[in-house]
Amino acid sequence: MLFRVSAAWARIELGCAAILAVCVTVLILLNVITRTAGNALFWIDELAIYAMVWMTFLGASAALHHRNAISITILTDALPKKGKQTVVKLVDIIVFFFALAMVWFCWRWFLPLDIVNAGFDRIAFQGNTFNFIYSEPTLTLGVPKHFFWFAMWFFALGALLHSTMHVFSRLTDGDVL
Repeated sequence: MLFRVSAAWARIELGCAAILAVCVTVLILLNVITRTAGNALFWIDELAIYAMVWMTFLGASAALHHRNAISITILTDALPKKGKQTVVKLVDIIVFFFALAMVWFCWRWFLPLDIVNAGFDRIAFQGNTFNFIYSEPTLTLGVPKHFFWFAMWFFALGALLHSTMHVFSRLTDGDVL
């Protein structure tokens, strides 16, 4: 069950990342055209950067599910099967705790309960927490940056889902890969 949920979420992440890759390409081409025409649209640069950031975080989370992230295997290649299984289990546990830490850091950064308690009033939230995350606008788009920073939540929750699936699959079936 957990594997199916993780696989479905990874498919969604990869689909969104693919769409964002197309958006980045189109935005950069549009930027080249407008600059060549002498009528540059500077907000395109910023939007392309944010689209690439979202694409990267979504793709990184999906890579955790598929186990195709960049890795150095010099140690595991030299180990016998039992040693390799132990290292893979250890890596799964480390990634799981990293994902937990990311969720915790996102929670501390966004303070969702505090913004709810403030009635979604940014000024009251800032006065209570001295946290200005919901007030900082982007430079050229003028959109609050926290909309783009939500990529961290998607990455953290996706990484937690995928790493939990790997940890539990190791406990139940002992499969190496």
